[in-house]
Amino acid sequence: MCETKYEQLIWVDANDCEVGSGEKMDTHVKKQLHRAFSIFIWDPRQKKLLLQKRAFSKYHSGGLWTNTCCSHPRKGLTMEQSLRDRLKVELGLDLPLEIVSGKQAASAGAVAAHKAGSFCYFADFGSLAEHELDHVYLVEQCADDMTISPDPEEIAELKWISVEELNHWMETKPEQFTAWFSPAWTLARKLL
Repeated sequence: MCETKYEQLIWVDANDCEVGSGEKMDTHVKKQLHRAFSIFIWDPRQKKLLLQKRAFSKYHSGGLWTNTCCSHPRKGLTMEQSLRDRLKVELGLDLPLEIVSGKQAASAGAVAAHKAGSFCYFADFGSLAEHELDHVYLVEQCADDMTISPDPEEIAELKWISVEELNHWMETKPEQFTAWFSPAWTLARKLL
């Protein structure tokens, strides 16, 4: 799925009930609450997390560090389809994801996308805002088992990092991270 400014985002209320939809940029300009997701990829062998630095050309938060992949499910797609599509678009990863609760195992042949929870946040960027109900997923996948080819229009840089290094970095330079990273990470790390 190639992201365009005309794709329909899903508008929700605080209980994640769908209340409408709207074009991506218009949704952000109107500061409308909408559904989003954050994916963290964790390498259980190396005990490291994969982070991305957003491309500098992004319409907001360019050059900031964030989780492995983040986006919005589109109207007409399931959450699983949306997760798979964005991993393919942003990182070139073709993972047969299956959403599971907590530490539950996935079906044979599938890769578990462990649901860590969700949270609501608002970040104002002046003429537009991120007003999201963000669903957080942790995917355990060894770096050696993946061939990653990031899209330079989405990602400026990738980094594998330990939990200890990440926590220190967040304490000393929180301004280097996106507005949604800290609450998303708080949910994801509970599954490690």
